[in-house]
Amino acid sequence: MDKKKILTIIGVLFVGFWLFTDPQGLTSTISAIAGGIWGVTTDVFGGVIGTIKGSTN
Repeated sequence: MDKKKILTIIGVLFVGFWLFTDPQGLTSTISAIAGGIWGVTTDVFGGVIGTIKGSTN
């Protein structure tokens, strides 16, 4: 097996174990990560929109 398949299997087993032992911890972590990604995405698009508006004025 190559490294990518082994790491994928280990990752799936880790998340499965985490979900089985601490489901609330997993969901709160995923929620925090998703909120951070959403915040970065809105900042990036806000910056792009601001740059486009500034260049057209």
